[in-house]
Amino acid sequence: MSAQPLRPLIFGEVLFDHFPDGSSVLGGAPFNVAWHLQAFGLSPLLISRVGNDVAGQQVRTSMLQWGMDVSGLQCDETHPTGRVEVSFSQGEPHYEIVEQCAYDFIDAGGLPDLAEAPWLLYHGSLALRQSTSTLMRIRQQTGAARFLDINLRTPWWSQDLLQPLLQQAHWIKLNSDELQQLLPDIDNEEARITAVMQHKPDYVLLTRGARGATAICADGTRYTVQPGEKAALVDTVGAGDAFCSVMIAGLVRRWPVPLTLSRAQAFASAMVGIRGATTDNREFYNNMIALWQQEESQDV
Repeated sequence: MSAQPLRPLIFGEVLFDHFPDGSSVLGGAPFNVAWHLQAFGLSPLLISRVGNDVAGQQVRTSMLQWGMDVSGLQCDETHPTGRVEVSFSQGEPHYEIVEQCAYDFIDAGGLPDLAEAPWLLYHGSLALRQSTSTLMRIRQQTGAARFLDINLRTPWWSQDLLQPLLQQAHWIKLNSDELQQLLPDIDNEEARITAVMQHKPDYVLLTRGARGATAICADGTRYTVQPGEKAALVDTVGAGDAFCSVMIAGLVRRWPVPLTLSRAQAFASAMVGIRGATTDNREFYNNMIALWQQEESQDV
């Protein structure tokens, strides 16, 4: 991998999560990851698409106010900005994802100049439910190392879609439920992990909710972290996105895997204490950054 610092290139959906109490929160896994990375000072470039509507303008305004690069945010004259209806069952979120939204039609012809290098490309699978051509164009133009965040949202995924993505990923993140859904014919977790590792990623990140997370490296080394002190639970929406954002920060800043894993788990644990998947409260992020800096000063 290049010695130059990587810049995060984030591809996929941006949408509004609508909650049972009538509130709505800007989200979508790629948007959430980009938002967190901006707060951490990593200047991500988000490639997405919104409608020419009030919600779309709100997305653009929020990004600009947060200091984000909007050169990759396309405007669709036909399709609306993405929307998800969130409900909860026994504390776990469930999602009704509206189809035919603007992010389904991210245009390869409307990409910004990606000549800058090197990139670290993050994407999931939801924004690929309509077409993979734009993502393929990005890969061809950049040759970027790829971080695949598996978000299985029925009915918007298939084995035919995911298998090539797994084969091309340098880093794969999924949770224990998704691992089982991905490989239902394999009857135990260890065998499923072995099957995913056959795609030869640098490492697989397996999150297990209250049981923490594990990084399984290509050389067979494993690191596991348990959740530490948690904020009072508000909702778990976006906890996985928070986790991914810090893992990407660790890759960009070349933190050791166990340190990155620990910091990612801590940030995800903090995120469940707020409504929705992001916040515009700078202090929330600054507290996390200060903790990292304190850790680093103690190691000197």
